[in-house]
Amino acid sequence: ADGELVQYHYGLKDLVTILFYIFIAIILHAVVQEYALDKINRRLHLSKVKHSKFNESGQLVAFHFTSVIWCLYVVVTEGYISNPRSLWEHYPHVYLPFQVKFFYLCQLAYWLHALPELYFQKVRKEEIPRQLQYIALYLVHIAGAYLLNLTRLGLILLLLQYLAEFFFHMAQLVCFTDENNEKLFNVWAVVFVVTRLFTLTLYILVIGFGLPQVDNQAINPERGNFFSFLFNNILFRMSVLLLVCLFQASVMWRFIHFQLRRWREYWNEQSSRKRAATGAKQQAKPLKRDSGYHENGVVKAENGTSPRTKKLKSP
Repeated sequence: ADGELVQYHYGLKDLVTILFYIFIAIILHAVVQEYALDKINRRLHLSKVKHSKFNESGQLVAFHFTSVIWCLYVVVTEGYISNPRSLWEHYPHVYLPFQVKFFYLCQLAYWLHALPELYFQKVRKEEIPRQLQYIALYLVHIAGAYLLNLTRLGLILLLLQYLAEFFFHMAQLVCFTDENNEKLFNVWAVVFVVTRLFTLTLYILVIGFGLPQVDNQAINPERGNFFSFLFNNILFRMSVLLLVCLFQASVMWRFIHFQLRRWREYWNEQSSRKRAATGAKQQAKPLKRDSGYHENGVVKAENGTSPRTKKLKSP
């Protein structure tokens, strides 16, 4: 009421808040599964493998769509897109607006809730290592941005990542209903490449040029300044940027390998269909008969009359 802006810091009480929202995420997960995904599964009659992947993509589509809308609203209202210098100005960003802190706590709660969901959803054993790696990468990056006071940079990176993931899982859902529909995969390919370029550009802008210009370079854990002094060292900056570039290159290599495999499978399927179609046409084509042919044991001429053998007259 008096116009004061209340901001928040992280602490041990965040763990209780995250635990509460883990239960909320489990309930929402069950609601989406019961009232949306299970009804669609009954109509599609998918196999067990496709059934599990369909449920995974369906849950992630709902989560990524909500997160993209929410994250976009936060970065627009806070002015992080209109003023890119705010991503590194006045670092460390110890005190957070309510919506930024709440967004990060909900993100941590969702990815932590995915661990017990592996048991509730009865995920196959061979799928568990991939799922654990997927969850751990998100938890490490989100918690790292939150605890190291890089929340503004983390919001933009999550927005780009979730946007690409949304199109990928949406394309998978469409592929389950219509295997010949590849349009959304092509859209995802374009969005993925664009978001990777924006991500790499953002890393270079913030780490290479932004953080070295911060006024307060002295390490001060009490104020949340953990490593900004390291960015004065050009060797450290180049090492970090090199690691980032190598990681993005590995991601792009996996993407290219995935696209080549998908195109190879598509063209093999198309060629097999063409061969099957040409074989069916050849079988349906009428066979040409000779001028004389056998029918019911009788030799007939071309006009259908039976030829008679001439009798030889005696001299």
